[in-house]
Amino acid sequence: MLGLRQVHDSQNTIRYSGKDAKKPPYRKAPFQKIFPKKESHIKQGNPVRFTIFGRGQTFPYMNKMIVRLQGAAIYQEDSLILQEVQLRINEGEFTYLIGKTGSGKSSLLKTIYAALPLREGKGEVAGYDLRKLNRRTIPLLRRKLGIVFQDFNLLTDRSVLANLQFVLRATGWKDAAKRQERIAEVLQQVGLAGQENKLPHQLSGGEQQRVVIARALLNSPALILADEPTGNLDPETSDDILLLLREVSKRNNAAVLFATHDYRILENFPARIIRCVNGRIHDDQELEVGNS
Repeated sequence: MLGLRQVHDSQNTIRYSGKDAKKPPYRKAPFQKIFPKKESHIKQGNPVRFTIFGRGQTFPYMNKMIVRLQGAAIYQEDSLILQEVQLRINEGEFTYLIGKTGSGKSSLLKTIYAALPLREGKGEVAGYDLRKLNRRTIPLLRRKLGIVFQDFNLLTDRSVLANLQFVLRATGWKDAAKRQERIAEVLQQVGLAGQENKLPHQLSGGEQQRVVIARALLNSPALILADEPTGNLDPETSDDILLLLREVSKRNNAAVLFATHDYRILENFPARIIRCVNGRIHDDQELEVGNS
C-alpha cells in the first residue's frame, strides 16, 4: 500500500502527505484518475489545484489539455531538430518557449500548427491527432489556432479591415454583418477601435502587431502561437504586446505559447518556461520540482 494520504479542503485543493507523496504519479498522472472525488468539478472545466507536501509548490490543472506531445521527434526535412519531446499545455495556460537561435523553437511551433509533419511519437493539438492530419483536416486544426508572427505578414496593400475580412472569408464566415461585428470585437480587445481603415504602413510597429493579434483572435482560438512577436519592437512596446497577449489569453481562456529570446521579458513577467537546449526541451517548472 502506498504511504499516501489525501486531505481535501474548501478551496478545491487536494493535498498529499506521507512517504510516497513526492513520487510519480501524484504529480503527472491523468487528473481524473488521481482525483475521483473532484470529477464533477473537473467536468465543469474549473481549475483544481493540488499540493505535494514538502515541495512548497501548488500546481494548477485544467480539465482540457490543448497540446500533448509524447516522445515526439521534430524534423526539418531529414535533420532531427528535437528528440523525445514531452510537452503538455492546458487550456488558458501562458507558457514561454525559449532557446538560442537554431535551437528548435520555430520547428516546434511549426509542428504544432502542422507546417511540419510529426513523423515519430504522439501528438495531439486542440483535439487533432498530428499523425493523422491530411489536406482536409489541417485547415480545421488551424482554425482552432491563432498565429502571431514576428514580421506581421499583413497584406500591405489592404486596410486593417480588409486584412481581417480576408481571414474571415477564408475560414467560412459568409454573413457580412457577423464578420463586421467580429472584427469590431477583436479590434476593441487589442485597443485599435477606429483604426480599421488604415493601411499597415500608416501604423507603428506595435500597432501592426496588435492587428496581427486581432487577426489571431478572429476564430476564438484554443491556442495562440507567438513566434518571437516582440523581436522587432523596442522594449516598451514589447512589454505592451506581452501584456496584451496575457490579457487576451485570460479573457478568452486561450492557451499561449510565446517563443522569445528576450530574457528581460521573462524576468519582468514570470510564467512557466519551456527551454530548447541541445536537441531537447526542458520544463523549468518540473526541473524546479525535481530539485526541490
